[in-house]
Amino acid sequence: MIGHHHFKIYKPFGMLSQLTSGEERQLRKKKFLRELYEFPQGTMPVGRLDEKSEGLMLMTTDGKLTDHINNSGVEKEYLALLDGVINDAAIQRLQQGVSIGLFGKKYTTKPCVVRRQQPLLGLPAANSKLRIGAHRENSWISIVLTEGKFRQVRKMTAAVGFPTIRLVRIRIGDYRIGNMKEGEVIKLDKLII
Repeated sequence: MIGHHHFKIYKPFGMLSQLTSGEERQLRKKKFLRELYEFPQGTMPVGRLDEKSEGLMLMTTDGKLTDHINNSGVEKEYLALLDGVINDAAIQRLQQGVSIGLFGKKYTTKPCVVRRQQPLLGLPAANSKLRIGAHRENSWISIVLTEGKFRQVRKMTAAVGFPTIRLVRIRIGDYRIGNMKEGEVIKLDKLII
């Protein structure tokens, strides 16, 4: 029996977190992970990042491992560049959990770890479409979640008055983005979470 294949990738801004689409229109207009690497048959993303987010993604051919990571509260850490200089009260609200909209209903996020942060050295330059500098003065935070709801970080920071301009996932469990370059794919011997 052949073992499973595992990868860590730096998903670029503007790319969907899937290998392909069944929709012809999307295939013409969108970018997909398959453009980064020739992944083996059966490879799937472990979780997702929205099209306008970037950073660390794990990929595997092991569906059971994917389910385990997605459903077991594994920590995921993000760096968020915010529109405005975040204050202590907003950080405390984020840490305690805030109410966000989720598929037409209200949802209160789980408590999380939030701290002010400097941008990582070696972080690729932001995509020019983000228009950084066209907003108010800005600030960075690190936010560590154990859940992953649809556009959660963006909704959380907007709920406390500091919308996210740039969002970069830098860690999933013990796997870190390190000095990876945008679009880089690294094959892993194993994936242990």
